Amino acid sequence: MEYKLFIDGRWQGDVPSLAVTNKYSGQEIAGFAQARREDVEAAISAAHRAAETMAEMPAHRRHAILSRTSDLIRENREDLARTIAAEAGKALKYARAEVDRAVTTFDIAADESRRTHGETVPLDAIPAGEGYFGFWTRRPVGVVAAITPFNFPLNLVAHKVAPALAAGNAVVLKPASTTPITSARLCEILTEAGLPAGAINLVVGPGSTVGEWLVTDPRVGKITFTGSPPVGKRLTELAGIKKVTLELGNNAPVIIAPDADLEAAAKRCAVGAYYNSGQVCISVQRIYAMDPVRDAFSEKFVKATESMVVGDPLDERVDVGPMIAQSEAERVESWVSEARAGGAEVLSGGRRDGPVHWPTVVAGATPEMKVVAQEVFGPVASIIAVDSFDEALALADRSRYGLQASVFTNDVKRIFQAVKKLDFGGVIINDAPNFRADPMPYGGNRESGLGREGLRFAIEEMTSIQMVAIRLADN
Repeated sequence: MEYKLFIDGRWQGDVPSLAVTNKYSGQEIAGFAQARREDVEAAISAAHRAAETMAEMPAHRRHAILSRTSDLIRENREDLARTIAAEAGKALKYARAEVDRAVTTFDIAADESRRTHGETVPLDAIPAGEGYFGFWTRRPVGVVAAITPFNFPLNLVAHKVAPALAAGNAVVLKPASTTPITSARLCEILTEAGLPAGAINLVVGPGSTVGEWLVTDPRVGKITFTGSPPVGKRLTELAGIKKVTLELGNNAPVIIAPDADLEAAAKRCAVGAYYNSGQVCISVQRIYAMDPVRDAFSEKFVKATESMVVGDPLDERVDVGPMIAQSEAERVESWVSEARAGGAEVLSGGRRDGPVHWPTVVAGATPEMKVVAQEVFGPVASIIAVDSFDEALALADRSRYGLQASVFTNDVKRIFQAVKKLDFGGVIINDAPNFRADPMPYGGNRESGLGREGLRFAIEEMTSIQMVAIRLADN
């Protein structure tokens, strides 16, 4: 199958030159056109024109389009899930779950499109405001540039596109070059749902060219990016004066307190560490287990890890498929080898077969080892012994990242101690840090990013407040 770029309601562009592969077999499954400078210019121009149409569109019409999009995603569930499994290497069961979440994401966005409003301001709270009536409202920023990663090629796209449209903006979408097919299918669905031409545009190509052309264009009013911290930093340097939301890296810690339900914690942490081959910003990476329960937890966690079925993601039985590229699997393999050479013990896994890296449990890793100090973004979790809850909190917080962390405990005092101590955008109690409900505010502190996603919160980031003051009488 061949795809071109989607600009101003039409498929256009050069002959497809980018090969999109099945990440497990390596077989080419589609060819994609890559955007030239003039294609990006055309996409931004189309969005700039459509932005006026979207801003003037009544909320009930935006609601109808987004609601219909949700329905169409549901109707195309299996086709979309199989596309995600093939182009992203995500196990089919998790690909289906991603599609289901995208259904919910567009459904919530539809509801939020009817709730975007302001409030009155009592200007007469000060003497100078006597005789004035004040209120503020929200207006769309215009053109939103959405730059998305490979690991959730539908729902992370939905978390940028849906709120942008709900707020009355137009979008230029640049998906990861490794997973553009799902975005193309979403453009088709949005068009079928009645979205006006130019309100969604799809351009594909390297971030160093296509991404930077988008970010530097003065007609773009908002950039929403999910990816690595170095790229996020580069985008902020290039963006100039415009709104920016960044969802960047993480190194998610988990604390296992002595009163935790170890069986439940082990199972949830195993899923949290290894689904999508650990290629999730909030994937379990550092597990701080207190001494009284460390051995028992380790045994249960290894057992849960070894229950994972590894193989072709299109196989219904499989839990863990390939990584996005063999080079990434090789990188993870080298990090595990470094830890082993430094004295750490591999309790399970630690092997690679082409682009597949087996779920791996490391014990005895030290703070300077890459598997602890950096974001693995692969199927590796390290169990680290600690003597006290205070020590666990201090080590968990010792990171330049701050997206999400989790604590397994039933002690209310420990819960509030963790909430106060951990400088993370989200603190999850009695579940793994990979928990995300799509309506909730989602984003990180420190080098994990700027701003928040989650439909209502993303809409706030994609609009500007406009204050209105009406003089009613002479003062």
